[in-house]
Amino acid sequence: MTKKEMYANIATMLSDNAEVVEFCNHEIELLSNRKSTKSMTKTQKANVEVMENIKVALAEVGKAVTVTELIASADALAGFTNQKVSALLRKMVEEKVVVKTIEGKKALFSLA
Repeated sequence: MTKKEMYANIATMLSDNAEVVEFCNHEIELLSNRKSTKSMTKTQKANVEVMENIKVALAEVGKAVTVTELIASADALAGFTNQKVSALLRKMVEEKVVVKTIEGKKALFSLA
């Protein structure tokens, strides 16, 4: 439940108390006025670029590979650690851009 929904519920439950309703409506208004689209940080912008490089590398390989194999196969990913690439791959799996499969103890990644 979001803060807006919570304040709306409180205002509804305590509708006989004008002061509480006014407070809740004011808080809902403040929450609505928040800047909803914040700009991306420098690191987030860089990560978008790295994720594009990961997509290109996975397309070039054409099969499911481990993180280590992916880094070794792509010059654009050479300066990154396994942890960094793994974190970005996890995000890409959540976005359904990449598919993760487990074979034994190895995690393999390929394009969706």
